[in-house]
Amino acid sequence: MKGIERLSAVESSTPRMTRALPDMPMAPTVMVRLIRISAFGMGNFFEPVFRSLGTSEHAFHALCLLVASEKGMAAPSELSEMIGTSRANTTRIVEELVQDGLVTRSVHARDARRHEIAITAAGRKRVREIVPKMVEPLERAFSGLSNEEFRLLDRLLRKLIVSLDNSARAMSSAA
Repeated sequence: MKGIERLSAVESSTPRMTRALPDMPMAPTVMVRLIRISAFGMGNFFEPVFRSLGTSEHAFHALCLLVASEKGMAAPSELSEMIGTSRANTTRIVEELVQDGLVTRSVHARDARRHEIAITAAGRKRVREIVPKMVEPLERAFSGLSNEEFRLLDRLLRKLIVSLDNSARAMSSAA
């Protein structure tokens, strides 16, 4: 199903959902669906790009985060949150990166329960090789948005992330 077809399906199902579930707040429900469809679409768009580059999107983002960190290292939990994937999936990604010699994993110096993931010279080199190949797909992915719309989307997504985090904290403290 193409993007326009998915949007059409959302639009046509909304009145039926409203009738079937009158107590369901429809605007936020549709927003959740739109965000999930967007994430699915981005995955479908970028997965072949990363596959052709011999990596995955999550592995690439992990390497980018490590390159950008001051010490070139991070805890697996930090990578998990920043990449936006589960800790179990992060463990799998890190293991692949270790096997490829792109990162190392070591026990934290002051807390033996924690690990540190550090980028290697080969990992830095790999990121530098991939980045130029990502410019065109990234620009193409967002080509339907004007610069102003892109900036607005950026601000709204950042605001949504903070809202979700604050709401989750409020719900867990109330429980």
